[in-house]
Formats: sequence, C-alpha cells, structure tokens
Amino acid sequence: MSDSPDRQFAPTVLVGVDFGLPHFDGELEELGLLAETAGLRPVARITCKRKAPDAALFVGSGKADEIKFMAEQLGATEVLFDQSLSPAQQRNLERHLGLPVNDRTLLILEIFGQRARSHEGKLQVELARLQYLSTRLVRRWSHLERQRGGIGARGGPGEAQIELDRRMIGESIKRTSARLEKVKRQRHTQRRQRERRDAFNISLVGYTNAGKSTLFNALVKARAYTADQLFATLDTTTRQLYLGEAGRSVSLSDTVGFIRDLPHGLVDAFQATLQEAVDADLLLHVVDAARPDFPEQMAEVQRVLAEIGAARVPQLLVFNKLDALEKEQWPLQLSDTFEVDGSRVPRLFVSARTGEGLPGLRQQLASMVAGRAGADAACAQAPEFHEAAP
Repeated sequence: MSDSPDRQFAPTVLVGVDFGLPHFDGELEELGLLAETAGLRPVARITCKRKAPDAALFVGSGKADEIKFMAEQLGATEVLFDQSLSPAQQRNLERHLGLPVNDRTLLILEIFGQRARSHEGKLQVELARLQYLSTRLVRRWSHLERQRGGIGARGGPGEAQIELDRRMIGESIKRTSARLEKVKRQRHTQRRQRERRDAFNISLVGYTNAGKSTLFNALVKARAYTADQLFATLDTTTRQLYLGEAGRSVSLSDTVGFIRDLPHGLVDAFQATLQEAVDADLLLHVVDAARPDFPEQMAEVQRVLAEIGAARVPQLLVFNKLDALEKEQWPLQLSDTFEVDGSRVPRLFVSARTGEGLPGLRQQLASMVAGRAGADAACAQAPEFHEAAP
C-alpha cells in the first residue's frame, strides 16, 4: 500500500476466511469500514470456510481462481484479506492473481500512518511499519527478485541487496526505538510530576469508533478531532476536568482506540501512549451501546488491557450512543452494574452527542474521586504498628 493519489478510491475485493472462530465477520463490515477509512472502494466481498489456512495460497487454489475471476469482472486493482497473511502466502497470491494483495495488518498500519499527527505518534507508526516490512523484504522490493546464482556460485547481487536492505531496516528500527525510548522517559517524568501534584488520572479506553473523543470533548469542552470513522484519534490528549461535586480537578486522557486483531507490533510501538491507561487511577471504558456485537468488542478491549498490564486498573463502563437506540431499547435505569471478567463493574448509559446521562457520569466520577481521597486520608492518618521485639 502507498499514499499515492492513484490509489484513492481504488476498487478493491475484500476476502474473509471463516476458520470457525466466534468473532468471524461474515459480512466483512469492519474490513469494509477499514478499507474506506484508508481511501479504498470495496466492490466485492468474498467469504469461504476452511478448517485451516492453505500453506501456499491461504484460501486454496479453487477459491483463489474465483477471486481472480471476480476481480477481473469488476475491474478491481487490489485484493484485501481480513486476516494476516504470511510473506509467502502474500507473494504466492500476488503471482496467482496478478494483483497487489494486502492484509488486515498492513491496512491498519496504513490508517495509523495517515492519522498520526504528533511526533510521538509518527514514531510509533514508523516503528511498527518497519517491523512489519522487515519480514517481507523479498516481496516489497522488486529489485530483490533479480537474484543470480548457480553451480559454484555463492549468491550474487540480489542476495547482497537483500542483506543490505535488511541491515538498513534493522538500523532504522534501532534509531526509531531509541527515539521512542526518549519519549517514554519524558512521559514518565510528566507522570511523576502529576503524581507529586496529587492528581487523579482518568483514561478513556474502548473499541475504535465507540465515541471516546466525542465524550472527551463533551466533558472537558475541548475540540479534539472527532468523526464517524475508525481510528479518528491516534494521539493522546490530556485535559483538566473540573468536578464541582468533588471540589477538585482531575486529569482526563483520550487514548487510541482498540480493534480486533490489532497488530502486536502496534501494541508494542504504542506502549508509550498506552502507558497512560496503565498508570491511570480509573479507566472510563467507552462502549458503543448501539452495536449488537458490543460484548465481542468489550472482550477485545479487555484482552489488550491485559496485554499492556492495565487489567487491574479500576473501570467505569460508559455505554455511549444512547441516542442511536430506539426509545423502546433504552434501559429502565441509566445506572447499574455489568459483569466484566467475572466481576460486577458500575455502568452508566450516556449520549456524548446529546448530553443525555452526562450529569450522572460527572456525579459518579466525583463520588469515585472523593472515595479515593477519603481512603488515602485514612491511610495517611492510620497509626503505624510495630511488632514488639522478642
């Protein structure tokens, strides 16, 4: 994939393979949204069932022929898979179809590359992109195919070029990682300063397009970018939120959204940004209440939180987009509890767009902040007991 203008609105065939997993998207709805977000134009959606991926073509030769026929009939210029492909599968498919073939991982990387605005965000995306490309050297550079060799020969110019490119990418990864480590240290210093100020830190987390940035703007009267699209926000934004009911301000951070099969390299690269969630005193887990598959989206968020070490941070569930539900679908009460990983977690229903339920959310936040302050005060005043010497 590239950002060239001729790829904008490129007709694309979407392909998904059902391996019997519970989260399979039979309509390829999310892949279609990702493709449109990246500027592609889906013209066909093809799905099939398999027990396991075909080692050479992922979908098998018969289905690959069907994809090729469909692409030719509709004038598609590339093919996009909903799962991750190995470098060999990607290369074999391109030769078989005669078209560029990309997978979900590269698509998400491209969207992140388009959306990153801050210096830190660009570094994080660049690191993940380099790590992805480092495994696909033979496929990505056409000059690498000009390899020569034979009996009595030890490689040739092509083989030397592969090693050169691999070394160049390795050096780029080291440089980018070092720059990110510097950013991480700066963030650590900022967090220590906030801790010294006795700040209460709240991080918004949730599946992409759940409405985190809209809720963030509604709470702190900010102007963070929002849009009805996937990954509208990548860069962490932090603002002060004054809670009159608690008589104090708290720090509220809007973080990058999660998504199914988020590339592990991106999770690693965004560790500095996601650290805001790890170090938070409270996570506002924003859920799109209007989506029928919200339990699967919640499970994916919980999985990523566990992966980055934030599973033990207290949560408050915010079921957003109440305005998108029909009135008969509204809950009987806007505040209750919901089971998450075997524990009951407080839940509130709100509409960040219309403001419905936001006063109750502010009140709940104030109560939790006050409760934390009271607990801290009690710990500070508690007498110390020392075991008597024998």
